[in-house]
Amino acid sequence: MRKTDAFAEAGKTAVMQNIQGTMQFLLQFPPFDQMESGHLIYLVEHCRLRFYAAGDSIVKPADGRVEHLHIVKQGHVLGQRPSLFGNGIDTTMEIAPGECFPMAAMVGERPTRTDYIAVEDSFCLLLERQAFARLLTDSDPFRDFALRGVSSLLDLVNQQVQLKAAKTLGAQYSLHTRLGELTTRRPVFCTGGTSLREAVRLMNEHQVGSLVMVDAAEFPVGIFTLRDLRQVIAEGSGDLEQPLDELMVRDPAHLPPSATAFDAALTMTQRHIAHICLVENDRLVGVISERDLFSLQRVDLVHLARTISSAGSVAALAALRGDIARLIDHMLAHGASPAQLTHIITQLNDHIVSRVIELMLEKHGDPGVPFTWLAFGSEGRREQTLHTDQDNGILFEAAGQAEAETIRQRLLPLARKINLTLDACGFRLCKGNVMAGNPELCLSRQEWLRRFGGIIQSPSAENLLRSTIFFDLRPVWGPTRHCRELLDDLLEMIADNALFQRMMAANAMQHRPPIGRFLRDFVVASHGAEKDTLDLKVEGLKPFVDGARILALANGIHDSNTLERFRQLAARGVIDPKDAASYEDAYHFIQLMRMQHHQRQQHEGRPLGNRLDPDTLNSLDQRILRESFRQAQRLQSRLSVRYQL
Repeated sequence: MRKTDAFAEAGKTAVMQNIQGTMQFLLQFPPFDQMESGHLIYLVEHCRLRFYAAGDSIVKPADGRVEHLHIVKQGHVLGQRPSLFGNGIDTTMEIAPGECFPMAAMVGERPTRTDYIAVEDSFCLLLERQAFARLLTDSDPFRDFALRGVSSLLDLVNQQVQLKAAKTLGAQYSLHTRLGELTTRRPVFCTGGTSLREAVRLMNEHQVGSLVMVDAAEFPVGIFTLRDLRQVIAEGSGDLEQPLDELMVRDPAHLPPSATAFDAALTMTQRHIAHICLVENDRLVGVISERDLFSLQRVDLVHLARTISSAGSVAALAALRGDIARLIDHMLAHGASPAQLTHIITQLNDHIVSRVIELMLEKHGDPGVPFTWLAFGSEGRREQTLHTDQDNGILFEAAGQAEAETIRQRLLPLARKINLTLDACGFRLCKGNVMAGNPELCLSRQEWLRRFGGIIQSPSAENLLRSTIFFDLRPVWGPTRHCRELLDDLLEMIADNALFQRMMAANAMQHRPPIGRFLRDFVVASHGAEKDTLDLKVEGLKPFVDGARILALANGIHDSNTLERFRQLAARGVIDPKDAASYEDAYHFIQLMRMQHHQRQQHEGRPLGNRLDPDTLNSLDQRILRESFRQAQRLQSRLSVRYQL
């Protein structure tokens, strides 16, 4: 072989080795590990490696339109922008090996708004604009990541969680499945005047567990099920010629075919029903049963809700409370998100609370006074996890102070028994005595209004703490109208008090996300039993909860759920919809980490807690957790600017 040929062959070998080495490096990180091999090879072939010394500016706004996507291969890069407060520079992100920048500027074909600086000697792979544009067209994972950033990584984490759960549970479908995909047969229905005999014949002929009655336009007006038939037979209350109109359940629940299996499961749980009509363009198009939802790998959600609501003893309720923890495994396997899981947990917990109240009324007698059982805190926000304690109170109506005191003395013994019984069912007694058995939290509507007014007019540290608990409220049992009136008055008082809003915002700044000056570093406890851990609830979720609360209350939003508050704030133009989506994704991920942490503790027989060692997470989870904390920082910065803190 001639020398020139040998050099050429050696050069080809070196190039191939370099391509293979770069591909192996990229395959460690998303979205590159999701890309087809041909697309990844194309990317590597169109990249060039460039060195940046510590302190070098890599890309800055003054450079004009960004021409290259940078992928950090070695070293670290900081993204910096002028401070929102106009005094200095803020570090907005830290980019580690395997991460890329400035993606948004590349997609938007514009200059970057961030100055990217090498923190240490660093190597970056530079992908030219033309190749970037082609990959954006050809590669779905690359395009998804380019357009959605960390949100696409969050989808990947959710898929991994679901697959991990499905390996043990054998899940066969997703709770995100559209109901229209679960119905494979035409609905069986009848019209007015149908007899019980004819109804039973139709149900037997078509082998169905329900018969829907429709009007002339085929809109469902009633439903008759095998459960109803058993009741008729047991009571001996009907004969076979009796019109079905007299026996059916009127105004049956209905959803569109575009609704999800989760929507159906939640509706069944709330209403204790086993069938839902599918209605499209005001016409019956199908029927979904509990069996349709849970026939393959049963998630006994509706059955559990029914069993809770009919439990005959406190001991039975306590045992059922444990079933909720096992339910979470199944829900994860079927694709439920943290928001859906906390909603379901809260819904089932509400059933337990309601049944405890009913059992205590049966055992100790009705006090003869209408009252509403209020939930505060995480239960009030419908954000409960397996790790929860009691935050509750009582609302009643009274004509004056004397009558209020008389009613209170009649309700307090019952309230204390309810609190103790809930403790026996797994809802720990509140260490701060935020419970209905506390005379200060068993109040008439006027007393609650005066108490809330005192908090707003005198925003001391103690009152600000109370506002974070009491101002996330909703009714769990009893009449709801007076709670709505109370909330209307509360929102009006807050809207008229700019000082209180500002003090609430300042209070929301006290819990800082646990990331340091260099964002790759988590701030963890340095000593004691909590050494090397951070608090996912206080340091991670609370900044979002507090930020959403102050903005929602200041803008007259009734809903107490954090994610719903963000959505309504975006709909009203209070915050940018993209920011709201980023906050929602970040909150979603931290809650997912927290629930997985609780699951591990539950399975290992350890006490449930919120402190986590971030070093136990894989690199992808660490990356998204850092970004989630950064979103919490952004929210707090927005509050600082809005309220001039």
